[in-house]
Amino acid sequence: MLQYILKRILIFIPTLLVISLATFAISTNAPGDPVEQMLTSQSGEGQAANLQATEKAYLALRKELGLDLPIFYFAMSNIASSDTLHRVAKTFQRDNLDRLTYEYGNWPEISNYYKSARDLEHAVFSVNKDSLNRTPLISMKESVNDVLTKYEPGNLETNFTNIKEKIGQAPSLAVLSGPLATVESNYQKMVSTATGWKYYIPSLKFYGMDNQYHRWFFGDKPWFGKDDGTWTSAGFIRGDFGKSYRDRRPVGSVIWDAIRYTFLISMLSIFLVYLIAIPVGVFSAVKSGSVFDQIATTTLFVLYSLPSFWVAIMAIVYFGGGDYFDVFPPYFSPDLDGGFFNDVKEMAKYLLLPLMCWTYGSLAFISRQMRGGMLTILGQDYIRTARAKGLGEKTITWKHAMRNSLLPIITIFASVFPAAIGGGIALEIIFSIPGMGKLVFEATVARNYPIVFAVMMFSAILTLIGFLVADILYALVDPRISYSNKK
Repeated sequence: MLQYILKRILIFIPTLLVISLATFAISTNAPGDPVEQMLTSQSGEGQAANLQATEKAYLALRKELGLDLPIFYFAMSNIASSDTLHRVAKTFQRDNLDRLTYEYGNWPEISNYYKSARDLEHAVFSVNKDSLNRTPLISMKESVNDVLTKYEPGNLETNFTNIKEKIGQAPSLAVLSGPLATVESNYQKMVSTATGWKYYIPSLKFYGMDNQYHRWFFGDKPWFGKDDGTWTSAGFIRGDFGKSYRDRRPVGSVIWDAIRYTFLISMLSIFLVYLIAIPVGVFSAVKSGSVFDQIATTTLFVLYSLPSFWVAIMAIVYFGGGDYFDVFPPYFSPDLDGGFFNDVKEMAKYLLLPLMCWTYGSLAFISRQMRGGMLTILGQDYIRTARAKGLGEKTITWKHAMRNSLLPIITIFASVFPAAIGGGIALEIIFSIPGMGKLVFEATVARNYPIVFAVMMFSAILTLIGFLVADILYALVDPRISYSNKK
């Protein structure tokens, strides 16, 4: 058994790496700009100092998050593309540069054109507004933005013409003629020296360990030796899950604040489910067709059919101080400063309704699984043999039949671990419980992806642990199951 456990743990390592790659691939392709989500800066309309300050803050935060690094250890590309394109901050500008590379294939000229377009943008924002240039400046900014984001020759030439016309509408805009001429000159050079064929010749670019995936999963801090203070990330496997986009708090701290409530409710629910469901399932199978079995079957069928969110709402209406009984507080807001026993009493008052709604569905499902498994086992030949030998019904039921009937229940138990931190989104929102379900829902809506993907990774790890625990329980429940290499 020990050898089997060690083998399974070793298999977990490549499995976890594959899961981390899939999770990271999803995170890098998720919509939205994390830097813009985190960046809080005052916007200044048309002021160069404000534009430069905003860009400086944007680039500094992007570097802090490691988004200026290449995505992976290597990339399959082509000889026309640059291996430093990841340093361009804005996604839409990177996409435009990639498209220009596809069209023309001469990266040095494309780079010069892009830099001159950026210089033109800064020059436009440097112009001080007055009554004569206010309207032309607004149009020019739109055209410059199109120059940085569009690649079609017709659109670019139209924008150049528009900017040139606006320059002639106010004397203060004459300073923009030089930067515009540079952009047009570099554009013509880019077009005239096109080598588009380079885009079709593959090239493998290596970046080493200084990349976003390595930093996210393994970190950039040294595994051995002293940290000199220049490192920024310890990596997922060492407990650093990144920073929340909403408030820049460490993700681990945000998750810890939520997981304690979800874990407490989930563990209590699981304990109650198995404590009640297994005996009910056993008695229903032993007394199959009896009044008890019929009542239990009907009751459990009804419970399993009721949506938990509807039951939660009805529980609040009837028992949460609505129009009927004021027995339980409807919303989760315990005061836990009164000592251990007072805190337990306070938590019980707030947890009874959520715990009931968490439990009844699983109770119905597992008891039915237990009943089905027991009915199958009770019809086996070895059970009839045990009866023929004169063994008592209690011994047959609880020692022989029940142990073998637990195998399907153990399979279900493997999913308990990730469910313990997943939470119930609807129930936590209805009862205002600051748990994992509510946290993940709010993080998804707000595109707070570090929290979402940290929970995904935890769920994957706990799923692997659940499978291992289930395999061990199989061997403990049924001695016929062995993982040793016996011949």
